[in-house]
Amino acid sequence: MASNLRFTEGGSALRYTRYHVKNQASSGAPAPLFPTPIKISFLGGLDEIGKNMTVYEYGGEMVIVDCGMGFPDATMLGVDIVIPDFTYVLKNSQAVSAIFITHAHEDHIGGLTYLLKQISAPVYATKLTIGLIEGKLNEARIPNVDLRDIAPGEVVHTEHFDIEAIHVNHSIPDALAYAISCDDGTIVHTGDFKIDPTPIDGVMTDLARFGAIGNQGVLALLSDSTNAERDGFTPSERTVGESFRNLFLKADKRRIIVATFASNIHRVQQIINVAAEHNRKVALSGRSLENVVEVSSRLGYLTIPDGTLIDLDRIREYPDDQIVLITTGSQGEPMSALARMANSDHRRVSIGPDDYVIISAKPIPGNEKTIGNVINELIKQGAEVVYEQMFDVHVSGHACQEEQKIIIGLTKPDFFIPVHGEVKQLSRHAASARDMGVPRERIIMPANGACISFLARDTAVITDVPAGNVLIDGSGVGDVGNAVLKERQRLSQDGVIVVSVAVDALSGYPSGAPMIETRGFVYMRESGALIDGAYDVVEDVMDGFSRMKRRDTGILADRLRDELIHYIREKTKRTPVIIPIVHEL
Repeated sequence: MASNLRFTEGGSALRYTRYHVKNQASSGAPAPLFPTPIKISFLGGLDEIGKNMTVYEYGGEMVIVDCGMGFPDATMLGVDIVIPDFTYVLKNSQAVSAIFITHAHEDHIGGLTYLLKQISAPVYATKLTIGLIEGKLNEARIPNVDLRDIAPGEVVHTEHFDIEAIHVNHSIPDALAYAISCDDGTIVHTGDFKIDPTPIDGVMTDLARFGAIGNQGVLALLSDSTNAERDGFTPSERTVGESFRNLFLKADKRRIIVATFASNIHRVQQIINVAAEHNRKVALSGRSLENVVEVSSRLGYLTIPDGTLIDLDRIREYPDDQIVLITTGSQGEPMSALARMANSDHRRVSIGPDDYVIISAKPIPGNEKTIGNVINELIKQGAEVVYEQMFDVHVSGHACQEEQKIIIGLTKPDFFIPVHGEVKQLSRHAASARDMGVPRERIIMPANGACISFLARDTAVITDVPAGNVLIDGSGVGDVGNAVLKERQRLSQDGVIVVSVAVDALSGYPSGAPMIETRGFVYMRESGALIDGAYDVVEDVMDGFSRMKRRDTGILADRLRDELIHYIREKTKRTPVIIPIVHEL
C-alpha cells in the first residue's frame, strides 16, 4: 500500500483511506497485536502553520497535547482567529484526563480558553507557560482551572499513560517535548524545537534523554516540520545578540525601535542587555509585549537591570540616543503598535528621520506583503529600516534538516509522523526520515482529521474523526461559516444594493415610493442612468404585485431580488448582494 497517506476535502467530510503497514521481522512473523489500540487523532497543525492540537487515546482514556490558534487567510474576511473544531473532544469529554502544553506560543495555547469553557481537565505546563495561560484565563473570565507546573524530567502518571517532560530549545523559554508511554509503547511528541548549542538560558535540548528513550524503544515519533525545507542547522539565538551590538553602534545618535514577537523572551532579553551596555533606556509598546515582559520578569525568566525599563510616556524626557523602544508588529498586523507608528496613528510615538527601526522577525508565510507595506511607510517617514534580508536580525526557533535527522537517529522510531507544517514541509521531513533509514512504509503523512490506530509495532490503521476550522469573529464562536464568508467576499468584490418598498398591511397594495441605496457598488450621483433603470425594475415588480390575487410580501421580496439581479448583471456584469426590504404600513 502507499506509505504517504493523504486526506483531501470531499464535501463536508474527509475522504479517507483505510490502510495497513506491515514490516515483518526477520523471522517472517508479524508483531503480536496490542490488547488495546493506541490512537493519535490530529485536530490541527497539519497542512498548515498553527492551530496545533493532538489527542492521544488508550484504554478509554484521552490526553490532549496543545490547543492552539491559527491566523485567518485572505478568504476569511473579518475573522479574528481560527481554532480547532472540538467536536471529537467534546463528544468524549468524560474520557479526557489531562491537557499537556508544549510551550506558550499562540499556535499552541491560543485555543485553550475556548476549550476550557466547555470541558474540565487539569492543564500541565512549565512555570512560564502556566503564567501566560493564567493571564488568558483571567481575561476570558474562566475561574477554577486546575493548572499544574511540570518541569523537564518529571513524569505525570494518569490512569493509562506516563507522560514525561523533556527540555527542548525554542524561541521561547520553557519549551517541552513529551514522551507519552502506555503499556504497549512510547510515542515521542517533539513540539516546536531546535538544537541550540549556545542557548540564552544555558540549557541545551536534552539529546541524552531522547537517546535513552530511543534505546528503550519508540513506537512513533511526531516531529516539528516547520523548517524541513532548510538544510543544515538553525543558527544559535546568540548570533542575533551580536547583530544587535553591531546595529546599535550604527544607530549612533538615533532612537532605536526594535519590532519582534512578544513571546520571544530570549530576543527581548538580548535587546535589553545591549541597550544597557549602551546606557539606553528601554520602553515597551504593545499590550501583549507588556504582559509577557511582566510575567517573565516576575517569574525570573527575564532580567532587567534597575533603572533600565521606563514607561512609554516618558520617552520624550530623554534624548533619542538614550532610547530603545521594543514594539510588537513584526508581522505588520494592521492594529499592532509598529503598524500604527508607520501610519502616523500611534498616540505616543511619531516616526521621523532620527529613527533606526530593526524588524527582528521573519514574515510568517502569507504576511510578506503586509510587513512590506509597513516597511515602505516607515521609510517614507524618513526612518532607516533594517530587516532580516539585510542583516542577521532574526534566527528561527525551529530545527533545520540536520537537527531533525539527529532526533530521528536518537529515537529510532518504528513509525515516523511529520507534524507542524504545510504539505511541502511535511513531505520534505518525510524525505529526511527516509534518508535516515526509516522504511518508506513506516512513514505516515496524515492530515487534520486523521486518526492513526497502532494495532501492533508493525501495523497501523488510519480512519478519521471530526476536524476542521472554527472561526472566531469578535465574541462570536463558530457563527461565521462558509455561507457567511461567501457573502462577505461578494460584498467586498461587488458591494450591496438595498431596495426598500412599502405595502398597505390591510389591502396588500403598494404604498409610497420605493427607495434604493448602494454601498461599495457604484457612486449613485455618477450612475444616474443605471439607478433610474433599477427604479424602473422595482416599479414594474410592484405593479405586477398589485395585480396578484395573493399578495404575499415574501413573494414580493423574492421577485425584487431576482429581477434586480438580472438587471444589474445584464448592465454591469457584476453581482452585488441585493437586500429587499418590504415594510407593511
